[in-house]
Amino acid sequence: MLKISAIIPAYNEDSRIVSTLNQVKPFVDEIIVVDDASLDATADLAKESGATVFTQMKNQGYINAIKLGFKKASGDIVITIDADGEFSAKEIPNLVKPIVNGAADMVQGHRNTVPRPSERVLTWLAKKKFNVGDSGTGLRAIRTSLARSLEIKGACICGVLSLEIASKGGRIVEIPIQLQQTNKYRKIAWFHLAQLFYLIPWLLRKYESKSNN
Repeated sequence: MLKISAIIPAYNEDSRIVSTLNQVKPFVDEIIVVDDASLDATADLAKESGATVFTQMKNQGYINAIKLGFKKASGDIVITIDADGEFSAKEIPNLVKPIVNGAADMVQGHRNTVPRPSERVLTWLAKKKFNVGDSGTGLRAIRTSLARSLEIKGACICGVLSLEIASKGGRIVEIPIQLQQTNKYRKIAWFHLAQLFYLIPWLLRKYESKSNN
C-alpha cells in the first residue's frame, strides 16, 4: 500500500481548518499543514487536531507553502487540498487511484466551475502548449518524487505547475469534482496579471520548437 500525505496550505483559516482536517483524516496517512504566517489561531488549531504543522515566519504565498509540504511529506503520493473547505476530501480515493494503478503521475480535480475569469484565461493560454486541463485547481495528487522535482516558478500555480509536469513527461489525468460552498470572500486576484509573465516564456519555447522543425 502506498502512503498518502495531504499538504494543506493555510493562511488565516482558524474558522475552517478544523472542519477541513476532520474531513481529510479518514483518507490519508499523514496531514501536513503549512501555516503561511497566519495572524490568527490557524497553526494552534491544526496542531490540536493532530496535523503536523510547519509555520513560515513571513507570508510567502501558496507556491512556497506547497513546496515546503512536498519536501516534508513522508508519503509516496502527496495530495494538495485547500484549507477553506471548498474541495471535498471524499474525492481523495478517486484522485490517488490512477497513480496507484500506474496510469498517471498527477491527477487533477477538474472543477465544475472556475470562479475567476482571469484564471480561465491563464489556463486557456497554458493549453497552447500542453493539454493541462484545469491547471489552477487546488485539489490534486502527485507522485511525491515528481512533486519534489518541480521548480514551480510563478505568481500562482495557474498553468505553470501542470506545464512543468507535462514538460517532464508526466502523465496528467483528471477527474470531475464539484466545489463546495464556503463563506470565504474572494478578493480580486491581481497576481493573475503577474502570472502572464511566467506563462509567456512557455509559449515562446513552444513557437521556437515549431520553427526549428
